[in-house]
Amino acid sequence: MIGVTVTSSPIGSLTIDNLLERGVPAERIIALVQDPDSESAVADKGVATRRVDYNEAATVHAAIKGVEKLLFVPAPDIGKRLIEAEHVVEAAKYEGVGLLLYLSILNADTNMMALATEHVGTEQLIKENRIPHLFLRHTWYLENYTHYIPHYLKTGTMLGAAGKGRIAAASRNDIAEAAAVLLTEDHGIDRTFELAGDEPFTYQEFAEMLTRLSGTTVNFEQLDPEALTDALQDQGLSLEVASMKSDRDAGIARGDLDSVSSDLTDLIHRPSLSLREAISRALP
Repeated sequence: MIGVTVTSSPIGSLTIDNLLERGVPAERIIALVQDPDSESAVADKGVATRRVDYNEAATVHAAIKGVEKLLFVPAPDIGKRLIEAEHVVEAAKYEGVGLLLYLSILNADTNMMALATEHVGTEQLIKENRIPHLFLRHTWYLENYTHYIPHYLKTGTMLGAAGKGRIAAASRNDIAEAAAVLLTEDHGIDRTFELAGDEPFTYQEFAEMLTRLSGTTVNFEQLDPEALTDALQDQGLSLEVASMKSDRDAGIARGDLDSVSSDLTDLIHRPSLSLREAISRALP
């Protein structure tokens, strides 16, 4: 049985779609869902569902019983992920999961973003428990940027603190397809894959591409991280979220989310979704 954790992120549901497209029978897939919203995302896929709460060890044990391969997608509970990971790793070891795939962050070994800390801790936890594993260190999703295209077009401005830093972003579906490949093919164990898009870009290049494709001028405005935090709060974001986005941009400026790795395209056997295509699909 293949278990896929389904959180508020679409990545788990997309992975299930890719497993089904690769011919895995629905009855061989278990969606481990975090909440009713997550359950609705897989309700029409024909797969079994089990409720799981990463904070409740007993539910994790029950959910992964009989699972041979598990894709562990961390929940969006930043600051609590290590505690949740302890429950998942402990249950995976006790229940005899044969292969644990963990969705980590690109360049985890050197990534200095605050978000990387819990990913590094989880990777270490999995290693210490000697669970056969694959680390899928993935880049930022293209959708994290294309989601805001209506706002950029309305304001004519893309705010950021990333400077000339490049981001090797990739689409959610490309990452999900790579996960499905690793769940259905033998690529060894105890390996790390750096899943990066083929065409790293700067925020300036994103704004220029959006301008060309939309016909509306969008300028990139470089701010320092503190000013970006203030500006994002003025737009209605909480201090916590605004600070996280500013820290992310500071990381991009350092190169934390840039990569020349071909692991993603090697796994999916095609180019990753281009920035041009991603923007074209997202245009209103």
